[in-house]
This record gives sequence, structure tokens and C-alpha cells, in this order.
Amino acid sequence: MSTMKEMPPKFLPPEWWLTNQVHYRSAEAERSRSERLVAESQTLVEESDKAAQRMQQDVNRKLEQRIHNIKFWREELNKKLEEMVQEIDMLMTFSTRLENALESCSEPLRVTLQCLAEREKHVAIDLVHDEVERELMKEREVIQGVSSLLQRTLEQTNEQMRLNRSAKYRLEMDLRDKIRAEQIDDHCSILTNTSPGLKAETYCSVQGTNVTPEGWENFSNKNVSKAEQERKNSLSLRALIDCVLEQTCADMRRQHQAAGMALELRIQEIKNAKEQLEDHLDKVLAEMANQEKNLASLRVAIEAKQGPLAVAQTRLAMRSKRPSNELCHDPVHTQLIAEVQELSDHIKRLNISLSQAEMELQALTRSQLSLEEQIQVKSNSLYIDEVICSQLRQPIAIHKF
Repeated sequence: MSTMKEMPPKFLPPEWWLTNQVHYRSAEAERSRSERLVAESQTLVEESDKAAQRMQQDVNRKLEQRIHNIKFWREELNKKLEEMVQEIDMLMTFSTRLENALESCSEPLRVTLQCLAEREKHVAIDLVHDEVERELMKEREVIQGVSSLLQRTLEQTNEQMRLNRSAKYRLEMDLRDKIRAEQIDDHCSILTNTSPGLKAETYCSVQGTNVTPEGWENFSNKNVSKAEQERKNSLSLRALIDCVLEQTCADMRRQHQAAGMALELRIQEIKNAKEQLEDHLDKVLAEMANQEKNLASLRVAIEAKQGPLAVAQTRLAMRSKRPSNELCHDPVHTQLIAEVQELSDHIKRLNISLSQAEMELQALTRSQLSLEEQIQVKSNSLYIDEVICSQLRQPIAIHKF
């Protein structure tokens, strides 16, 4: 038995009409939504284009301002760096002057100490704490004080040099970063939408930094201010070094002249004393010669009186042998007694004078030896002061460095 195919149901005309209306309204709605989407898309495209252009222009303006700021601080840093380099060079020159001045103190000090040591070789009464020794000791103190002051100033200069170089290093590092940042921002500022080599890169935020524009500017300003402060300190120090070098040179030169004048005066005093001693020695020698002549004259006189005395004594002895009544106290006897007495007195006085003359000659001899010893002492002092010390001090010249 054949199967009968079931016929689809038939719709009524109202249903057909209603279905068509539904499809019309659905298509109209989809078309309207599509039109709105197209319009919104066009608006979005236009807005995004304008936004992109506006943001790019804004970035360009900010880049331009940023580059201007970087250039300003780069110029400030570069200017301050040049000033600091110049100041370091100047301070290095002053440091060299201090080193030379300090080194120049060694020779005058050595000479002064050697002069003091040499003058300790004075002997006898000439080993005296005189004006020369006082001036030499003062000169030693002045030179040692100058050396100490120069050493402290040199240490202060080295410390200032370290601070200057530290400030210079910070300026160099900041300037290096500014140059690199300017190069990067310059390159960014010339990029356009059609520039070759553009590629989309994922933006990576900088980690570990919270530098604000104010902090960035304060950092460079601090470096510039610090460098300027160190430069001013260095200028003040250079002025101080000038004063120290001038004052120490004046002090050493003044004391060197004072010691030299005292030495010259002392040499003249020793020469005068030596000349007076030599003059007295000449007089003593002359007097010794006179005294020796006097001794010879006295001896001759005493010897000359021995004959007459012997004659008178012999006559008295012979006349004392006269016989009996002839042995009378006649004028001859009286005269002979007087003659013997007077001759004996003369011989006695001559002997006393001879003894005194011999004693005086001995005293003159002692005076001669003493004078000769003192002359030798003065000669030794003159050799030390005039030959050794003066020649040691002669090449010394105090220079201002």
C-alpha cells in the first residue's frame, strides 16, 4: 500500500502579510543600526585622527620645551664646567707655588742650623749668647713657623682641589646625561608618521625612578650651585695663598736681613776687639823690650857698683890695720864708711829695682800670653763668623713664589 505524502500547511493571507512586514521591519532595523555604526565609525575615525594629531602636536610642543630646558641646563652646566676646569688649573698653579715655597724653606733652615752649630765652636769668652745667636734662633723659629703654615695651607689646598674635582665630576656626569637626553629628544622631535624605520614597540615604564620635573631641575641646579660655591671657596683660598706667600716671604726676608746685619755687626765688633788686643800686644811687647833693656841696665849698674864698693871695703880693711895711735877716726875713715854705706844702699835699691823689673817682665810675659790667646780666640771667632757663616748665608735668597 502506497504511503501518501503529507502536504505542508498553508498560511492564510494575513499571516503572509504579517510575515512580510516582520521581515521589512527587521531589515530596516538592521540597516538603521548599520548606518548608525557607519556614522559612529566615521566620527570615531575623525575624532581619533584629530586626537592623534592633537596629542602628537602636544608631544612635539612638550618635546620642544623639554629640549629647550635641556639646552638651557646643558649650557649652564657646560659654562660652570669650563669655569671649574679653569679654577682647578689656577688652584693647581697656586698649589705648585706653595710646594715650591715650602721646598725653598729647607735650604735657609739648613744654613741657619749649621750657623748655630758652627758658632757653638766659639771658645773661651767668645762662646757668648750674643745678638747673632738670638737672631739666628729667631730665624730658625720663623722658618719653622713658615714651613708649618705653608704645609697647613698646602693641605687645605689639596682638600679644596679634591672638592673642586668632585664638583667637576658631578658636572661632567650631569652634562653627559643632558647631552644624551638632548640627542634622544632631538631624534624624537624630528620623527613623523612617514619617517622610515618606525616600528611598534611595547612601552616599558622606567622602574626605580620617581624623578619629577622639579626634582630633575633641582638636581642640575644643585650641581651648578655646589660647583659655584666650591669655585668661590677656591677663589677665597687663592687670595689667602697670595697673602700667605707674600707675608711668609716678607717675614723670612726681614729676619734673614736682621740676622745678617747682626752677624756683620758682630764681625766688626770682633775685628775691633782683635785690633785692640793686637795693639795692646804690640805695646806689651814694646814694654817688654824696654823692661829687658832696663834689666840689663840695672844689672850693669849693680855690677858697676861692685868695684867701687870693693875698693872702699878694701881700704877700710887695710886702714883698720894701722898701728896704735895711727888708727884714728880721721876724715878718710869717715868718708870711707859713708862711701861703703851709700854704695851698699845703692846696690840694695838697684837689686830691689831689679827684682821688681824681673817680676814686671814676668807679668808682661803673662799678659803677652793672655793677649795672644785672646787674639787666637778672636781669630777663631772671625773664621767661624766671617768665613764659614757669612759664606754659608751669602747664596741664600728669599724669593716670593
